[in-house]
Amino acid sequence: MISPFNDEYFMKQALQQAQKAFDIDEVPVGAVVVANNQIIARAHNFTEKLNDVTAHAEIQAITAAAEYLGAKYLTGCTLYVTLEPCVMCGGALYWSQIDKVVFAARDEKRGAGRLQESIYHPKTLVTNGLLAEESIVLLKRFFENKRI
Repeated sequence: MISPFNDEYFMKQALQQAQKAFDIDEVPVGAVVVANNQIIARAHNFTEKLNDVTAHAEIQAITAAAEYLGAKYLTGCTLYVTLEPCVMCGGALYWSQIDKVVFAARDEKRGAGRLQESIYHPKTLVTNGLLAEESIVLLKRFFENKRI
């Protein structure tokens, strides 16, 4: 039997988190952390509500996952996030030693991929593009609403 839990399923869960951020007037970025085909952390941006520039979805998800595991390292885990992590989040992911990062849309202005050298841990596998269009549509809608 084929498991219904695959990269697309988990990215859709991250997109649900991004929608929650959108609904509370936060930049719509969502993230989930998965271990053994189970979501152990769900998060979205909370920078406006917490007045905290570090309250990105990835940071919130890393913290929740570490608490769930009772460990500071996220080995054996995958982060699904709707927008390419920024340099700050990339650094946090480096220190978490997460196994895999899957992001939807590239962030040409602030994404960690702008760096010439990878910011992620050498053992971290990074893939992108999964459900990117869905993420981009939500982000565009958010920023278009800000211009009204």
